[in-house]
Amino acid sequence: MKTIQLFILIVAVSFNAAFAQKNTKESVKLAFARTTVVPVKDTKNGGQYELYIRLPEKYSEKKDIKHPVIYYTDARWHIETLSGSTEYIMENAILVGISWQKDINEKLKKEAGAHVSRYRDYSIAKSKKAAQQAKYQFGQANKHLAFIREDVITYVESNYRTDPANRTYFGYSLGGGFGGYILLTQPDTFKNYILGSPSKGSTPHLYKLGNSATLKAKRLNANVFISYGRQEKKLGSNADKFIGMLKARNDQSLSLKHIVVEGTHQTAFPMTTVRGIYWLSALIKK
Repeated sequence: MKTIQLFILIVAVSFNAAFAQKNTKESVKLAFARTTVVPVKDTKNGGQYELYIRLPEKYSEKKDIKHPVIYYTDARWHIETLSGSTEYIMENAILVGISWQKDINEKLKKEAGAHVSRYRDYSIAKSKKAAQQAKYQFGQANKHLAFIREDVITYVESNYRTDPANRTYFGYSLGGGFGGYILLTQPDTFKNYILGSPSKGSTPHLYKLGNSATLKAKRLNANVFISYGRQEKKLGSNADKFIGMLKARNDQSLSLKHIVVEGTHQTAFPMTTVRGIYWLSALIKK
């Protein structure tokens, strides 16, 4: 019965996301139900971003409840699927989507897309290709993490009834790799991590970082869900090494859940989202 319900939910969420992409006006209505778009500045490094803050139904009426918060990157891409999943599974959760930089160089944005800042913000290491590095400024995950800790989380927890003990990070692809970086370097940022198909370029750096002398003995004190698609052969192989490194730490404060879902890098996303939110819901209910 649970398998059938899960399948129906995945189809519904996937259809919702596909429908929104084909219907721009309807997409706005679906994505921003009970959602406020808040401008936020990176006060240390500069740059203007937006937060998509989606509140639970009847949030204003239930003033005695503190809510778990799910923070996620690539906000514009993921708001539909996460909104649909939490609506069914975690109706009490606040969603906080973090946009790409809004005031990025217009020429670069036109050439590479509105999402171009993610290459800089979510990446761990610089590119060895000088021209690529000069253009995209890879390897500034540390600065973006500081922005999230000092500006984003501070704003959300100052303005909404949140449960700081139940912060969750959700990231997919390059965002999944960025989540792994947060986990290893400043794990107390979040209690729970959902890392979907962490990019094959990120995981070798995460493996090296996790085995470094300064971080190897650090207690992570976190719950981690990692998944990737069965057809993601190279990415999956790299992710397995990262997962193996986490297991080898023998860190009793780390709870690790790893699954392989059906699909490619694109089609694994809806399944990863629903399965990850189910996992998170069960954790919080405990």
